[in-house]
Amino acid sequence: MKLGVVGLPNVGKSTLFNAITHAGAEAANYPFCTIEPNVGVVAVPDERLDKLAALYSSKKVTPAIVEFVDIAGLVKGASHGEGLGNKFLSHIRECDAIVHVVRCFEDENVTHVSNKIDPVGDIQTITLELILADIEAVNKRQDRIRNTARGGSNKEAAAEYAFLEKLEKFLSEEKPARLLSCTEDEKVFLDNLFLLTAKPVIYAANISEFDMGKDEDDIPLVVAVKQFAEKEGSEVMVICAKTEEELSKMPPDECALFLEELGLKESGLNRLIKKSYHLLGLISYLTAGEKETRAWTIKNGTKAPQAAGVIHTDFEKGFIRAEVVDYQTLLDCGGLVGAREKGKVRSEGKDYVVKDGDVILFRFNV
Repeated sequence: MKLGVVGLPNVGKSTLFNAITHAGAEAANYPFCTIEPNVGVVAVPDERLDKLAALYSSKKVTPAIVEFVDIAGLVKGASHGEGLGNKFLSHIRECDAIVHVVRCFEDENVTHVSNKIDPVGDIQTITLELILADIEAVNKRQDRIRNTARGGSNKEAAAEYAFLEKLEKFLSEEKPARLLSCTEDEKVFLDNLFLLTAKPVIYAANISEFDMGKDEDDIPLVVAVKQFAEKEGSEVMVICAKTEEELSKMPPDECALFLEELGLKESGLNRLIKKSYHLLGLISYLTAGEKETRAWTIKNGTKAPQAAGVIHTDFEKGFIRAEVVDYQTLLDCGGLVGAREKGKVRSEGKDYVVKDGDVILFRFNV
């Protein structure tokens, strides 16, 4: 899973990225300090792994991962190549979802590219550039299939062309593609376009250190972002990138103490990673043993054979059954042997839909 961290210049993208990945991307006070995308792979926080690893005395623990990409700042006109527009747009296209960092803090020492603090206006600036790029992509696809669609003999091409006209009109009204209502067939057409505005979004409202601990509804700039996001059904994550970067450099015990002083159970970064993981409808099932305890990432709704295939294709091809026990039940029973003795291990077949937190042993034959 790849998430693009985007936003206008100087909103805190690279500071947040530093905190997420410890990668040290330069966070300078001028546009485009991040010219090539910085990439970092981070673990999805999951306390279940540590508990299972302790139970089995596992030699290795492997969490699920998220790949974050810190992408160069965008300015008005990027869809026509302004600033680093073309690079920016191509890097977003490669991501599965977008973490859109929005500036919700005042700081006279940090220049704003448009010289005013207006988070909703900033969101609209970037969204419009993405929409313009998407309209161009739709027009190219229309040109490619126009003659086939109008010939009358190819019904699928005709249906796609009709959808493209509907989509172009929707985008021209400055609405992102993810808000368009689609039939199942239209959803296939939409997915094949790989549009920028079809990607799910989390708005990361970046607040100042002085607003840490305040009720979110008492921060006017955050309220404005929330109201905007609610209209389009997107999520908002309130975070202080500067504080998160400081937390990321602390030893775990100092970090925990600092969070406790702020009245927080976990860091904003952990919440952002978890929220991003679930944004794409992903869950983790677990495998556990002396050699390794591991989280495996799958789409919610995945059936047992396909889940097994994530480990190895042979597991899916030769799938016989899955021996499944809930994570908490396994802990309560002291391991797989105890769970079997108490009749808590289920034997599931090819139609079983794997659930988050299932601990699974796959039986297969190749």
